[in-house]
Amino acid sequence: MKRVLLFATTTGYQIRSFGEAAEKLGVHVVFASDRCDRLEDPWWDHAIPVRFHEEARSVEAVLDAVGAFGGVDGVLAVGDRPAILAAHVARALGLPGNPPEAARASRNKLESRAAFSAAGLPTPSFASVSLDDEPQRLAAAAPYPCVLKPLALSGSRGVMRVDDPGAFVAAFHRLRRILQSTDVRLERDAVHTLALIESFVPGQEFAVEGLLHDGVFQPLAIFDKPDPLDGPFFEETIYVTPSRAPRDIRQRIVDAVARAAAALGLCHGPIHAECRVTASSGARLHGPGEVYVLEVAGRPIGGLCSRALRFSGPTGATMSLEELLLRHAVGESVSAFVREADATGVMMIPIPQRGVYRGVHGVEEAQRVGGITEIRITAKPDAQLVPLPEGRSYLGFIFARGESPDTVERALRQAHARLSFAIEKAIPVVG
Repeated sequence: MKRVLLFATTTGYQIRSFGEAAEKLGVHVVFASDRCDRLEDPWWDHAIPVRFHEEARSVEAVLDAVGAFGGVDGVLAVGDRPAILAAHVARALGLPGNPPEAARASRNKLESRAAFSAAGLPTPSFASVSLDDEPQRLAAAAPYPCVLKPLALSGSRGVMRVDDPGAFVAAFHRLRRILQSTDVRLERDAVHTLALIESFVPGQEFAVEGLLHDGVFQPLAIFDKPDPLDGPFFEETIYVTPSRAPRDIRQRIVDAVARAAAALGLCHGPIHAECRVTASSGARLHGPGEVYVLEVAGRPIGGLCSRALRFSGPTGATMSLEELLLRHAVGESVSAFVREADATGVMMIPIPQRGVYRGVHGVEEAQRVGGITEIRITAKPDAQLVPLPEGRSYLGFIFARGESPDTVERALRQAHARLSFAIEKAIPVVG
């Protein structure tokens, strides 16, 4: 039985999906995740405990564990921080993977911007600033409209558009509070002492799922993001594939993502990219149809969104994204596999307000909408809900399938409209 070493956080949604795919393939997945190394297997999954902020020590612990059970055939990662540690371990084991410096650069928005610019890719104006800087001084020099964002948080957390100096100052203080929150500080990463200011690029956003093999890029899917993402926050909701963009735009998106991945030094394994295509000829400094790559991550799409993807091969059998990635990780060729013919999509159900989650109504009615294949509510009763830009989660996921992207998008919106969430206003604690 072949073994794949999978790096992930303990809270990652995809761990179970990889486990199911591995069982189907007959591959043994060995997990390495951030957990206490003093407790005896607290999650009952025989995972190797690591700490993402202690790379050298964690690499040594993983190598010792791998040596004890006879080695692995491939390395994968779910999440940006796990991808860096996975790259170190792959290099140490002599297995295919990304260079650690490339994985680190892909997580850092400042390093990514610099790499894209140096490669001649369209790039917004950008500058990094310290959280200790004076926001009024920065606001006076900012290019409006602009976007203020953290360097290394995911899921649009902390990303805010501002249109004037007053809004800039308020957003800067807000971002500072986010980056000084307990969960961020626990990462013990100096990157969170900085922020990025960049000019706002108008246009439509797309997401790209792909696979690199020895530096050759294989696009797996292009997702439309039909909801406008113009700020002040940038909460992603609907992904639909195949893309409805014209063929030439789709090809330019693929080409731009491939160039951006190469600029970062990524060369092997899954990638997830976000890009924006300008559409207004009247937009200052941005011509119509220009592709701006926002980020390229050396890992697959996050959350449960991968359930919107299925692939078929020469035999006609279909498989999940996780199965495809496991096959690639153990050295199988997956170049003949393509996304299934049906249009598919996912809605990441946004959190409408801050408060305490009590429950949801209308799930059965929503499931009766034509084209809906699954509704997964991931919020837990009595949990504290926090919307963007401070939040980092969703209420759940809605999945749909249909004959066209339009029918899939319509089904997702209709199902969402039938859901009603009970969220109580949190009572402030007075000390």
